[in-house]
Amino acid sequence: MEALIPVINKLQDVFNTVGADIIQLPQIAVVGTQSSGKSSVLESLVGRDLLPRGTGIVTRRPLILQLVHVDPEDRRKTNDENDPNAWKNGRLYKGVDGEEWGKFLHTKNKIYTDFDEIRQEIEAETERVSGNNKGISDEPIHLKIFSPHVVNLTLVDLPGITKVPVGDQPKDIEIQIRELILKYISNPNCIILAVTAANTDMATSEALKVAREVDPDGRRTLAVVTKLDLMDAGTDAMDVLMGRVIPVKLGLIGVVNRSQLDINNKKSVADSIRDEHAFLQKKYPSLANRNGTKYLAKTLNRLLMHHIRDCLPELKTRINVLAAQYQSLLSSYGEPVEDKSATLLQLITKFAAEYCNTIEGTAKYIETAELCGGARICYIFHETFGRTLESVDPLGGLTTIDVLTAIRNATGPRPALFVPEVSFELLVKRQVKRLEEPSLRCVELVHEEMQRIIQHCSNYSTQELLRFPKLHDAIVEVVTSLLRKRLPVTNEMVHNLVAIELAYINTKHPDFADACGLMNNNIEEQRRNRMRELPSAVPRDKAAGSQGDQEAGTGNWRGMLKKGEEAQADDKSKQQGPLPASPQKGHAVNLLDVPVPVARKLSAREQRDCEVIERLIKSYFLIVRKNIQDSVPKAVMHFLVNHVKDSLQSELVGQLYKPALLDDLLTESEDMAQRRNEAADMLKALQKASQVIAEIRETHLW
Repeated sequence: MEALIPVINKLQDVFNTVGADIIQLPQIAVVGTQSSGKSSVLESLVGRDLLPRGTGIVTRRPLILQLVHVDPEDRRKTNDENDPNAWKNGRLYKGVDGEEWGKFLHTKNKIYTDFDEIRQEIEAETERVSGNNKGISDEPIHLKIFSPHVVNLTLVDLPGITKVPVGDQPKDIEIQIRELILKYISNPNCIILAVTAANTDMATSEALKVAREVDPDGRRTLAVVTKLDLMDAGTDAMDVLMGRVIPVKLGLIGVVNRSQLDINNKKSVADSIRDEHAFLQKKYPSLANRNGTKYLAKTLNRLLMHHIRDCLPELKTRINVLAAQYQSLLSSYGEPVEDKSATLLQLITKFAAEYCNTIEGTAKYIETAELCGGARICYIFHETFGRTLESVDPLGGLTTIDVLTAIRNATGPRPALFVPEVSFELLVKRQVKRLEEPSLRCVELVHEEMQRIIQHCSNYSTQELLRFPKLHDAIVEVVTSLLRKRLPVTNEMVHNLVAIELAYINTKHPDFADACGLMNNNIEEQRRNRMRELPSAVPRDKAAGSQGDQEAGTGNWRGMLKKGEEAQADDKSKQQGPLPASPQKGHAVNLLDVPVPVARKLSAREQRDCEVIERLIKSYFLIVRKNIQDSVPKAVMHFLVNHVKDSLQSELVGQLYKPALLDDLLTESEDMAQRRNEAADMLKALQKASQVIAEIRETHLW
């Protein structure tokens, strides 16, 4: 199990290179108030003076201290200090003479055999980042100590808890330090070493209070009581050390540190430990073997090993999961571009293929939130456009008055014996013209959807495009301009489709002939009736009557309009009787500039004539509507959709595949290369970590 701590040290080194906080490694964090003796405890564990000492705030950056035990007789150490099996060759090349030495991560392979030099380096590195005032920083210093006098341990020395800012410390120094401590001890894989001075009341211990916040059950808290020799005369720490005051699951260990005078007099740590042992034997003989620095070191070593053993399976899983995530992230960033022209051609081809596939419905990414691409175009044709056309009333905007006026206008000065065909043509054209607007709207909707497909393709399908923002913008520009070019052509065609219908009213259309056949008998009967009515109808002198009406009307314009409206309302109520099948009409939109007043009820013949024309209009309009409903989608598909699909690739290649544009188009977004490097480094670290864990033989775990 001794091999487990070097494994964690190795993992720590792996992740330090990428500055990763994503893996929570097992470690021991030292927490306590300022000047409670945290650094002294660490020094006694190392057995050497190596940490900056003094009053006030001295530790201003986290110090991650890895203690590596080496055999005294094995003087030659390898480059890979963490590998217990590889400590047989290599110290030779380092030129290290002493049996103890240290290494910092930030000075790479430089070796320090002078521990005063290590202390100076810690001070210099602290000032480099935290400044020379009393401010703190959360960027850790990594130090490794190799010695035959230490046990394998990983400790984190944290700044002491303070309450009042001193000197030029920021006002929120207390909050800053507290957040920094919580950042480390919140890690569920961290053992908390809560340091409290024996000459203060345990109940007021800030270290235990902070530890309890993140570890309420005390499962991972070990309490250390320092300065046992400085207690008031007549008091002792027996109750505290027995755990009667504040029980802590992992135990409570008392230690005696060197005083500032001892440090000034250069008293060695070895002498200090010997004196500590003598003090414990004298003052607490029954507890001497369960307290003191040596017992603390062994306890920490044992706790850390067991803790690592418990954490490893979960750690292994987490590393593997993260490695898979970073692998897919790296794949999405793509490889750095080497052959630019091949990459450009490949991206253009891929985009064009994806664009066409989205229209065809064969794209890799099927949208589930809403219709898009070809499905949306189909919806526009058959639901939006189809329903809009079906909702157009064949007789919308036509009243009986309009029909009657058109019939009378078409006869000219002569009274008509039969319903004039011109009136039918005139009215039916007016109704067919109403189909043009929804048809052009259909083209517009399809054009908008074709525009949306560009965004859809770049978001979902061609993620590589997001790496090259300039290429993405250029492709969008080319496709947009191609669509813009096709829009007038398609509009013209749709306009022509309606114009074709208006150009020739084919009354011989088979469907229309059938509709006429149904009315023929009716018309014949009307003719016979008219012939019978003629003698009595002649004296009425319709033309003269009409002229008289108009003359009367011109004199009083408002009155005429009013009369016309009244008659219209009257006419509508009357019409509901004889025409049950007729759809509901909209408001009257008169064909003529001067409205023709109707100040009387329609005669039976006029009523019949209007009915015949209305039925013919309705019948012919339905035929045209069916044609338009069928031909507009076909025209849109041919002139817009299929044309863009067929010419998209050649258009993109023609406009963008030029040597002069290569470098500009394939410029990556600034942060993409950086993100790729970071992801690659992290992936490498995770793979290495996975390898390190995999090397642990099962026997090490028990």
